[in-house]
Amino acid sequence: MKTAAIVLAAGKGSRMKSDARKQYMMLRGQPVVCYSLAVFEKCEQIDEIILVCGRGEEAMCREQIAEKYHYNKIKRIVPGGKERYHSVYEGLKAAGPDCGTVLIHDGARPLLDEAMVCRLLEAVKENGACVAGMPVKDTIKRSGDDGYAAETLPREQLWMIQTPQVFDYPLIFSAHQELIKRNDLPVQITDDAMVLEYMTGQKVKLVEGSYRNIKITTPEDLLIAEALLGDLFH
Repeated sequence: MKTAAIVLAAGKGSRMKSDARKQYMMLRGQPVVCYSLAVFEKCEQIDEIILVCGRGEEAMCREQIAEKYHYNKIKRIVPGGKERYHSVYEGLKAAGPDCGTVLIHDGARPLLDEAMVCRLLEAVKENGACVAGMPVKDTIKRSGDDGYAAETLPREQLWMIQTPQVFDYPLIFSAHQELIKRNDLPVQITDDAMVLEYMTGQKVKLVEGSYRNIKITTPEDLLIAEALLGDLFH
């Protein structure tokens, strides 16, 4: 059974205040999405990559990403959907029934590394579902409806969740299938671990990611990624 990496590059990135999608913005001479694609391309445990892009961007991604940067493991480029979980579902369908393990990664997180991927792939063997993340450093307060702090949450129990998120393929595919059938959702689905938790009650193992593994969301994040990549190159 193959191991596939789904890389999501269909987000609009409205908080970047730019007409260009954040995953295609240039970062030290390459589009942001290329950094994670390069890690999966290099990793021997990854058999194929599925790139999920915005509708109508398939040809551009094939020519300007897959072919230009020689990502031979990109087997499918598929258009995403309205919400993130719709895009993931399109990627899962493209992976196909011969997939045993699937990694789902945000293309706007350029600073993952191969060691992180290996930790997650090892953890999923025993747990069936695991996510990259790191303990929070800051004090976290829950706000009330009145705008005042209602509760201080126990920091030692809180993690910032990242991607990749790694799953037994049949497990996460069936959870997404059930989610897609729902016409109305009482909660906002924000990641794939939540899909599994919400639809099946399955527990998800937390695995050490990296504080460097930031997501490009605002213009400031692009500057931070530039600096972090500069440290790596030195």
